[in-house]
Amino acid sequence: MGLRAARLPVLLNQLGDRPGSGFDRFRDRVSVVAGDRDGVAPWETGGAEILFTGPSPAWSRAPLKAPAEWGDGPRWVQIASAGVDGFPQWLLRDRLVTCGRGDAAVPIAEYVLTALLLHEKRIDTLRPQGPASWLETARRFRDDPAQGTLEGRTLGLFGFGRIGHAIAARAAAFGMRVLALRRGAWTESVPGVEPASSLAQLIAEADHLVLAAPLTPETRGVIDAAALSGAKPGQHLVNIARGALIDQEALLHALDSGRPAFATLDVTDPEPLPEGHPFYTHPRIRLTPHICWSGPFVREQFAVRAIENLERYLDGRPLCGVVDPVSGY
Repeated sequence: MGLRAARLPVLLNQLGDRPGSGFDRFRDRVSVVAGDRDGVAPWETGGAEILFTGPSPAWSRAPLKAPAEWGDGPRWVQIASAGVDGFPQWLLRDRLVTCGRGDAAVPIAEYVLTALLLHEKRIDTLRPQGPASWLETARRFRDDPAQGTLEGRTLGLFGFGRIGHAIAARAAAFGMRVLALRRGAWTESVPGVEPASSLAQLIAEADHLVLAAPLTPETRGVIDAAALSGAKPGQHLVNIARGALIDQEALLHALDSGRPAFATLDVTDPEPLPEGHPFYTHPRIRLTPHICWSGPFVREQFAVRAIENLERYLDGRPLCGVVDPVSGY
């Protein structure tokens, strides 16, 4: 038995109990060893063939070149997030890497629609304190020219993966026009979704512009002063992707000039922002601490995906959520 166990592939699990009890049925096929993604050097895998890990401050401080401890590295890395920009490039090369693409699409889409509705309906600003203020609040709300609607508004999606699809489906239910820009070619038409020809068109026509693209060298800082200068008057910018998609100084200047009119930001660069950063108090920014992905079933969905991928890997079948090392997602 000892020799047989020694020949089992080793899986280094740096995700604690996130995979749940799924490893139990693979006891005779893989040897699971506990690790720590928050440790000093999470890339020290001890020769493990498989690595389950996720973003962490330690990984964000990884050296630019693969350290000697990485050696040949694992043959397969399963990452517990959709984005892989928090990992060094050398982790993505010369091995199979899979991610949690789509696991949080539903809660992120719900966050976006919540942000859109709050911006249009403004009910979060209503605080009647008694009968008199009740009537006055109702009057001001009824007569407020800024009160809007989602019906007939144009939703611009920068990025149209699983998250973009989930947002579009929910926006369509509110009668919104959906305009989307994606990196790859449109191989098929999506009912209710119009392909945008350029970022400039998207920014010029969107009442609500949602950033849902991965962070890559091509998208870093893509929402800059030039892009923002073409924003449709009254536009609401929503970022649920990565903070570094936006030139934050340019956004501050643009908000002060009124185009865009407002921004809902769940992500920033860095996270958290330093003490005293103007995003914390700017009257035209709603800031949330990178929680758009959270939901009651996200961890469960990841566990199902990871365990299914483990079975596929051990059986020699194609895996789900494979990351392209060239495109970076």
